[in-house]
Amino acid sequence: MASASATLLKSSPVLDKSEWVKGQSLRHASATTVRCHPAAASALTVKASYADELIKTAKTVASPGRGILAMDESNATCGKRLASIGQENTEANRQAYRTLLVSAPGLGQYISGAILFEETLYQSTVDGRKMVDVLVEQNIVPGIKVDKGLVPLAGSNNESWCQGLDGLASRSAAYYQQGARFAKWRTVVSIPNGPSALAVKEAAWGLARYAAISQDNGLVPIVEPEILLDGEHGIDRTFEVAQKVWAEVFFYLAENNVMFEGILLKPSMVTPGAECKEKATPQQVADYTLKLLHRRIPPAVPGIMFLSGGQSEVEATLNLNAMNQSPNPWHVSFSYARALQNTCLKTWGGRPENVKAAQDTLLVRAKANSLAQLGKYTGEGESEEAKKGMFVKGYVY
Repeated sequence: MASASATLLKSSPVLDKSEWVKGQSLRHASATTVRCHPAAASALTVKASYADELIKTAKTVASPGRGILAMDESNATCGKRLASIGQENTEANRQAYRTLLVSAPGLGQYISGAILFEETLYQSTVDGRKMVDVLVEQNIVPGIKVDKGLVPLAGSNNESWCQGLDGLASRSAAYYQQGARFAKWRTVVSIPNGPSALAVKEAAWGLARYAAISQDNGLVPIVEPEILLDGEHGIDRTFEVAQKVWAEVFFYLAENNVMFEGILLKPSMVTPGAECKEKATPQQVADYTLKLLHRRIPPAVPGIMFLSGGQSEVEATLNLNAMNQSPNPWHVSFSYARALQNTCLKTWGGRPENVKAAQDTLLVRAKANSLAQLGKYTGEGESEEAKKGMFVKGYVY
């Protein structure tokens, strides 16, 4: 068993972009065979064949000064974004907007990974290049949203659970062949609705099964139990619930033999509820969030990529910056969707002549969050648009 641990925990350099070109298998011919008790041999042997690669991918995504662009909105959600700028929800319009994002010049300086919706993973840009290839050229690791969305959880207090485990192994294998190297699964916990012990356990178990299946198919799982901003509760209540949720998540990750060195986390920051009258400063958010991480997250986890969860663009960046004012055991960074895209989308407005201006706006936000990851963001010169909150009650992604 000692030899198995040595194999799984072996440190590795970051991925070279040539290592994740579509269709190129990264299983090493000389992969170590793990010798252990026969009952555990098959699971550990499969995992060992991807172990080094999973660690490399996680380290690449969690590289200094970089974070994740979450652009995995479902077609329905993408339609809402397009409607906000007066555009129809057509594949051509979705393709045009996604092309704008992935082809922004120099984006890879600030962005290490991009989470894609399935349509995008198989899609080409407006000029005929594969989206995945454009990302790889930018030194950005392609990722894929694999969950199938939230549905009501029977027996709970009007809470939900995340579906998508059926067929996940075969889908993950296909996504790997298409060029994806990490995966994302979003489930949610609602504080106003409890959260019930049932909902927390279901969220944690689903995340753990997804993570184990992802690793067995070469994908680094992003573990995301989002604690929704909905509610009037204070920051102490959020902290209390977050401690419970993350304790449960890591218990079941361990039960499912998930390798912590080959995962990434996407937690909510510890903030008051969106409707709470007492607002928290960036320093308070940082203090509570880092206290949570130190109590619950093993240092073996390479990266913690925070979601923005409806915070304004500037608010999300200021809070991230506050958390990086002193060294952390993990790479503390971002995995933002709206907090990177909001001003960019409005600048574009669906007009071809605005593409460069919109890309410049995206790069401004990406650079700001890159600086925040390094603890060097000042907040100077930010637009009023970037300061507007984006909270949506009961947000569905």
